[in-house]
Amino acid sequence: MGQIEYVSATTVKPTTNTNSPQKIESTPFDLPFLVVDYTHRGILFLKPEQQKQHLGKNNVIDHLKISLSRTLDIFAPFAGRLATVENEDGTTSFFIHCNGAGAMFVHAVADGVSVADILEPSCVPTSIVHSFFLMNGVYNFEGISKPLLAVQVTELGDGAVFLGCSYNHAVADGTSFWNFVNTWSEISRSYGEILQPPPVLGYDWFLHGIDHPIRVPFSYDETICNRFISPPLIEKVFHFSKEKIAALKAKANAEMSTSKISSLQAILGLLWRSTIRTRNLDADQEIYCRVLVNMRQRLQPPLPEEYFGNAVVFGTATTTAGELLKNGLGFAALQINKMVAQQTDEVVRKNLENWVKRPVLKKLSSAASNALIVASSPRFNVFGNDFGWGRPVAVRGGAGNNYDGKMSVFPGVREGSVDIQACLLPETLQSMEKDEEFMEALSA
Repeated sequence: MGQIEYVSATTVKPTTNTNSPQKIESTPFDLPFLVVDYTHRGILFLKPEQQKQHLGKNNVIDHLKISLSRTLDIFAPFAGRLATVENEDGTTSFFIHCNGAGAMFVHAVADGVSVADILEPSCVPTSIVHSFFLMNGVYNFEGISKPLLAVQVTELGDGAVFLGCSYNHAVADGTSFWNFVNTWSEISRSYGEILQPPPVLGYDWFLHGIDHPIRVPFSYDETICNRFISPPLIEKVFHFSKEKIAALKAKANAEMSTSKISSLQAILGLLWRSTIRTRNLDADQEIYCRVLVNMRQRLQPPLPEEYFGNAVVFGTATTTAGELLKNGLGFAALQINKMVAQQTDEVVRKNLENWVKRPVLKKLSSAASNALIVASSPRFNVFGNDFGWGRPVAVRGGAGNNYDGKMSVFPGVREGSVDIQACLLPETLQSMEKDEEFMEALSA
């Protein structure tokens, strides 16, 4: 199977230059992400015949560069860099310098790879998919000197295109990133009026009671060393159809005599039970399900959905292995439901205030056999991203922040379906594939 060949690498800058670069202070939502990897998200398109005919002399690659430049006019932070202020007390303060330095854009080809090579294997072919992303093994704090957005467009042997984006999670969360991609795709296909609402940048400081700039203890040398090396993992995409999801949700709510368990909570409850069941933990072993919760509409007053930055927190549902396995799907899903409900304006603001008083930047240090970590969301508009040659046929994550028990949630290609890209130890996956409760809930 052919390897990646890099054709060109360029820096794409906004089309407009500003004489007064904007400074955006990092918030307590942003700062904890400094010591984790760049996030990788990519979408796969079939051969773009329609767009090539429409463009005439300009090819797809040049057109994407031009439309990206126009999009960076609107999403200025992605064209900037992180910047720091060294404080007299030995701490460091971070902010985004919207200086128009630009995003990285790489054109690559993989002549020996086809769409079938990506989608047909039972597990994600990581040797292929991970090569479609830049910034592998790069911490977010390295955005001081590296681009905050890096795009690799890989043309496959059958003419298909994989658009792989690596973005700095200390600058933007998933909502902000997909809003950016939605705008880029609209600019690419429309050549005219943009209907996608613009991002809300440099929003008035909304964390009342927390002074800024925030001071955090930070040492580049200490942080760059002792990187966590994950054991060999297998990545697999689990497909849940709209019908299977409805059945799971109904079962979970019926078991707990309630109606408040959501579809996603039912899916995560199923995954939590299956992964814990396969690990053969002691009954009294504490276990966790950590889920990124979007706080935009939970804060009071709410943040606009177009707010650009991070507005997410990790909520943690906790129980014991024995309780989780003996009490059924509804119990597991309800623990996640209760955890999400607890992420109120009052609770989260208090947690952020306490964190600022004693800030700690925690690196990923080990793989926990008692935890499920959930990122991304099925609500993101992934498959509406038509750059002018049709909708994507698949979405994939890359190598960033992968460890046993990490679940990346995406909408499925078919409306109402959900895909979970799971990172698991080989023995965990093998056991899950023998778990009848879990396998019965999957789509063929």
